Amino acid sequence: MVRAPKPTTSAADFLPAGRLSIESLRAAAAGCRGCDLWQRGTQTVFGEGQPRARIVLVGEQPGDQEDLRGRPFVGPAGAVLDRALEEAKLARESLYVTNAVKHFKWIQRGKRRIHQKPVLGQVNACRPWLEAEIAVLKPEIIVALGATAAQSLLGKTFRLTQQRGEFFEDSPWAPATVIATLHPSAVLRMPDPATREEAYQGLVADLVKIKRRLAA
Repeated sequence: MVRAPKPTTSAADFLPAGRLSIESLRAAAAGCRGCDLWQRGTQTVFGEGQPRARIVLVGEQPGDQEDLRGRPFVGPAGAVLDRALEEAKLARESLYVTNAVKHFKWIQRGKRRIHQKPVLGQVNACRPWLEAEIAVLKPEIIVALGATAAQSLLGKTFRLTQQRGEFFEDSPWAPATVIATLHPSAVLRMPDPATREEAYQGLVADLVKIKRRLAA
C-alpha cells in the first residue's frame, strides 16, 4: 500500500541547500507550498532592497497590488510608507523591506479582493523565510510594521498599543534591535482626516527615532 505524502506545514521544507543568499532564497520561495496560502496568492512576494541594509522593515503580508506585481509595499500602503520614509530622511533604497507572510490572503467581495489577516499557523509556517532573510542580512535594527509582524518577531503577548516605539535589545533576533510601529495600511484605515494625520505623524516620528538610533 502506497502512503500519501505527509502534508507540508512549514516553509523550512523549501529552504535551499548550501550557502544562503537573498537571491537563492527568493528563487526557492517562488515554489513554496509551506501553507495553504499559495493556492490563493498569484505568486510569492519576497523581500527586496539593499543586501547590506542596516534596517529591515517587516510588514504583515503582501496586499492586492503587491500580489499582482510580485514586489512588497508597492500599493497604497507602500505609497504611505514611501512618504513617511522621505519625511524621516530614510532612503528606501538603503533599506530591506519584506513581510512576515509571503502570500496574499484574501476573500472576494464583488470585483475586489479584500485582505484577510493571516492566522498564527500561517505566520509560523512562513517564519523560516523571515529567519533566513535576517540571517543573511544581519541588520542592526528590525522594524515591525503592525501588530501581526510585531507578534511574529516578539511573541504573541506583544501589544502594539502599549509597546509601540520601544527598542527591544533582548529578543530572539539579537544582536539586532527590534522596534514596532504602525503599519501604513493602519493609517489609511483611520476613519477621518484628523485621526489619519495623527497616525501618519506617529509613524513618521517612530521612523525618525529609528534614524537617530542608527546614527547614535
